[in-house]
Amino acid sequence: MKVKIFKIRLSEDYIYSDQKLLDHFLEENNILKYETAFVKDDESYWSVMLYFEEMKVLVNEGKPQKYSAESDVALSADEIKILDSLKIWRSEKAKDQKLPVYFIATNKELFSIAKYKPAKKEELLEIKGFGKHKIENYGEEIIEILETV
Repeated sequence: MKVKIFKIRLSEDYIYSDQKLLDHFLEENNILKYETAFVKDDESYWSVMLYFEEMKVLVNEGKPQKYSAESDVALSADEIKILDSLKIWRSEKAKDQKLPVYFIATNKELFSIAKYKPAKKEELLEIKGFGKHKIENYGEEIIEILETV
């Protein structure tokens, strides 16, 4: 039996990423027992202690699923504004770089961003079609658009 401790900070800057790490760990391991405690120091957080066994990974399991919104799903008014802003940005970026717009991001990728609304550029990795290259080149600009729309 192994032990792992997680700190789940409650501020908006950290709670999503801390929770994501915990969720990923829970998916990958067999939890035998857990203990939690609320800690109130300079910053408040939950301390989570997990007693676990590692699960055997299947060889042909493949890559984890990435988020991809279905294009037949209706967008809210805010999501439409985000999608329109992303398309304008993509067109300008493609023109500046003399590339086809789909090299920057496909319509489905932009649609998925509008639905998923990542808060940090690292969260773009969870969207199908986004890898290190796209995130390094366009991640900050995409997050800025999401913050301003």
